[in-house]
Amino acid sequence: MKINSFSTDYPEFLKIIQTIADPPKRLWYIGKLPENRAPTVAVVGTRKLSNYGREVAHHLCVELAKHGVIIVSGLALGIDAIAHRAALEAGGTTIAIMPGGLDGIYPRMHTGLARDILQQGGALISEYPPGMTPRKHHFIARNRLVSGISDALLVVEASAKSGTMHTASFALDQGRTVMAVPGNITNPVSEGCNNLIKRGALAVTSAQDILDELGLFAPAQTRLPLGSTPQETAVLQLILAGERNGDDLQRLSGLAPPLFSQTLTMLEISGTIRALGANRWALK
Repeated sequence: MKINSFSTDYPEFLKIIQTIADPPKRLWYIGKLPENRAPTVAVVGTRKLSNYGREVAHHLCVELAKHGVIIVSGLALGIDAIAHRAALEAGGTTIAIMPGGLDGIYPRMHTGLARDILQQGGALISEYPPGMTPRKHHFIARNRLVSGISDALLVVEASAKSGTMHTASFALDQGRTVMAVPGNITNPVSEGCNNLIKRGALAVTSAQDILDELGLFAPAQTRLPLGSTPQETAVLQLILAGERNGDDLQRLSGLAPPLFSQTLTMLEISGTIRALGANRWALK
């Protein structure tokens, strides 16, 4: 795809970035930028995410994308990639801010993800010209654009000293709302989020917290998911109650292993539940 650029005549969606300290002198992009400003949330976090972080990031980004929120992140390993993929899965728009020229995707293993972002109407953006390989200082500089392009920043999991915390500092300096997901106090990758909350960041425990902050309305769910058989309903009620492990679900449901396996398969085929990996399950 063609790499486009602009230096002063920014489109309406990107004019917000001209208000930050040290705005980029020029931007390059591939794909399609929104014609008008829309609610936009940057989602960032650790590369070494926990199962909890993976599940929470996916759920929140799916819900935000379903309500028309544009998801911005950095295409990095971990939370970034989960955020982009969740937005795509929900049929939403996501934008990736890159640390180098757009003729070389970084990390290379996310070339397919970058292609999916473009195919679904999103964009890749960089302040570095084609041919520029990512350098160490580019990553911190990139983080100011991740928050600068957005209305708010959501931190899902982060250690106390990390690039994610640099992004949070940029967001605070830029006057953006900073939100964080509370985490296990014994897990180092939750320390950054918990510290942000102690310093006044909005504690996020549901997508509605974010939608409220953005001034968006999410219709209340009027019914809980039901299975097409009593066995499916029993498993769904256990997942709703917080159970995730397949062995625990089988034991608590009282279903014989073959029938339990069949029930899980039918729930997954119907799109009611999804596999998290490591024999763990969650609602779709």
